[in-house]
Amino acid sequence: MSETSKGKSAIWGGRFAGGPSQLMQDINASISYDQKLYRQDIAGSKAHATMLADTGIISQDDKDAIHRGLDQIEGEIAAGEFAFSEVLEDIHMNIETRLAELVGDAARRLHTARSRNDQVATDIRLWMRAQIDEIDAALAHLQTALLAQADTHAATLMPGFTHLQVAQPVTFGFHLMAYVEMLGRDRGRFADCRKRVNESPLGAAALAGTSFPIDRHQTASLLGFDRPMENAMDAVSSRDAAVEFMAAAAMCATHLSRLAEEIVIWSTDRFAFITLSDAFTTGSSIMPQKRNPDAAELVRAKPGRIMGDLITLLTVLKGLPLAYGKDMQEDKEPVFDAEANLMLAITAMTGMIDDMKANPEAMRRALTAGHPAATDLADFMVRECGLPFRDAHHASGAIVALADEKGCGLEEVPFAEMQAIEPRLTEKVMAVLSVEGAAQARMSFGGTAPDEVRRQIATARSRYGLTT
Repeated sequence: MSETSKGKSAIWGGRFAGGPSQLMQDINASISYDQKLYRQDIAGSKAHATMLADTGIISQDDKDAIHRGLDQIEGEIAAGEFAFSEVLEDIHMNIETRLAELVGDAARRLHTARSRNDQVATDIRLWMRAQIDEIDAALAHLQTALLAQADTHAATLMPGFTHLQVAQPVTFGFHLMAYVEMLGRDRGRFADCRKRVNESPLGAAALAGTSFPIDRHQTASLLGFDRPMENAMDAVSSRDAAVEFMAAAAMCATHLSRLAEEIVIWSTDRFAFITLSDAFTTGSSIMPQKRNPDAAELVRAKPGRIMGDLITLLTVLKGLPLAYGKDMQEDKEPVFDAEANLMLAITAMTGMIDDMKANPEAMRRALTAGHPAATDLADFMVRECGLPFRDAHHASGAIVALADEKGCGLEEVPFAEMQAIEPRLTEKVMAVLSVEGAAQARMSFGGTAPDEVRRQIATARSRYGLTT
């Protein structure tokens, strides 16, 4: 019969005569979710055992036994053959207890010069580092999908909108390149976060370091960290790296949500700028004609959940005194949830971008409303007629009003009637009133002219390390 079944604690040793109540066990245990960290926990234990042996704190034989046992445990968990116990609370004690069953006393020496406080802080940093790398790769794939569509549609005209009203003619490729740049900044935020994640808490012990002659630089190196964290209390107390991870996730999800909203709008009957296949749409249980962009709508919703995860951890940490408090056990579920939902959103968005088919004819038709060349008309008056921009803006507005009165586009207003509004106009103005000419003219750096869009595409491929 185990100590726990006798009413004593197998974890706390001699200090506690009785075991926890079921309610205490329910609120205290984290194994239901922190088992996700088993690979990181085993890697940290291997590095710690190696360092303990190299510094003479444990024997090489003990180290070898620990490594053999941990390898077996990793295999058991990966194969689904490991029996996780809620009584043992967390991933650390589940692994350590099984290790003791496998290798005996050597396992009981493994916890020398460390605490679960620095263990869990190390595990979560190792996990976030790996997930950042996966997120970066996923975002690169999404950028590549966007670039492919942008390249195809570098000259495909569509309305550019402000306030969701027709503003100026742009190209579809130009519009998509905006998201390539947003996602590039998201990758930069995760890369910056990774630098701060990649410091090792291992060896900080409970909060104050240890009296054993450990080598924290060795364990940091073995685990691929850049360096050990400087202050032991900070190492076990801080979770700002996790907050930063979720802040980057929230910003990235927001960008994905904006693109998802545009996909929803573009795929409506009113716009019909794009079509999504059956792979990313659903039908209606009552209306047989419906094709609903559910994948895009679900991506659009994800920031709410991820922002909630971010606020959850910020609230846990607010006002929390140093060093470790059990409150910090609440860090893992929101971090895991934010990462899982972000990866799902990125993957779904990549699939939709690969899948979507543009409808250039519908985009071009949309440019017949809203007088998208009005700014070009004003610019012409400044450039060719010498008007101050505000005067040109006023005159252009008067010509727009005339076009509305006639129910026609700017290019259809008779030149003589435009000249009556602004006598300095010349017939050269007619060339800038076409949406094709307006888009071609915007050759400024970062502009929508097709050749400039192609330059942006080439630059993005180089700058973000993307392949065709």
